[in-house]
Amino acid sequence: MTVTVLRPGPLTVLKDRGRAGHAGQGVAPSGAVDRSARARANALVGNSPDAAVLECTLGGLRVRFDSPATAVLTGTDAVLSVGGDHAGVEEVVEVPAGAEVTVTMPRRGLRSYLAVRGGFAVPPVLGSRSTDRLTGIGPPRPAAGDVLPIGTAPPGGRGTGTASARGATPPAGEPWEVDIGPRDDWFTAVALETLLSAEFTVSPASDSVGLRLTGPALSRSRTAELPSEGVVRGAIQVPPDGQPIIFQSDHPVTGGYPVIAVLTPAAADLAAQARPGAKVRFAVAPG
Repeated sequence: MTVTVLRPGPLTVLKDRGRAGHAGQGVAPSGAVDRSARARANALVGNSPDAAVLECTLGGLRVRFDSPATAVLTGTDAVLSVGGDHAGVEEVVEVPAGAEVTVTMPRRGLRSYLAVRGGFAVPPVLGSRSTDRLTGIGPPRPAAGDVLPIGTAPPGGRGTGTASARGATPPAGEPWEVDIGPRDDWFTAVALETLLSAEFTVSPASDSVGLRLTGPALSRSRTAELPSEGVVRGAIQVPPDGQPIIFQSDHPVTGGYPVIAVLTPAAADLAAQARPGAKVRFAVAPG
């Protein structure tokens, strides 16, 4: 079973759980930017949790299924069209052989996830089928004319995952939750108060490496340089200009700027769907 790429859209890459365990070699985990949407897509078609999917930024993807297949689209309100027929939000569909499947541009959200039963079986690199855009490690970006193999369908039928039409962007008026630290002592009390009270705007310079925000500067209490140290997805790093950067899935292994807070996993998934111009507020996670 194969899928032929007819049009890749603005940015389509392969993503799975990521390549854990290689930080010592300078290789970050990568993986899907919106982890919950990718996991939900695999669950809906009955795949194993580590199956690879296509992560489509702003839609535009068009492919042809060369054999009958089962597919689903999650993550945004983009429409999955099969031979001209539109599927519902996160509706699992049966795709006949030879059918063309398209992903429209979403009205809300940024990244959609196309899963097919059996997963996309491209050769793994360092144990993962994720494309890391920072390092270039992993399978290349699909281009028009590429043929992607589909793996063997797992035993049983469709999955038992529950479709979710969540907003794909932070709900209006609801802040993203963070855990404060680990370098809050590098910032003034005013900076911490500003982080939790001010509104920030997503910059057009954002990508899967980092979500760049603009807003009131977060002032430091120290002028010294911080030695590079390990960072994680969701870390909010603050460079000297005081404008925060939220690390996303393709973040580097280490960073040299202090981290004022870290997004909760759910908030990090919301960050994956934030378009340039979106407004962001933060609050301390309960507990």
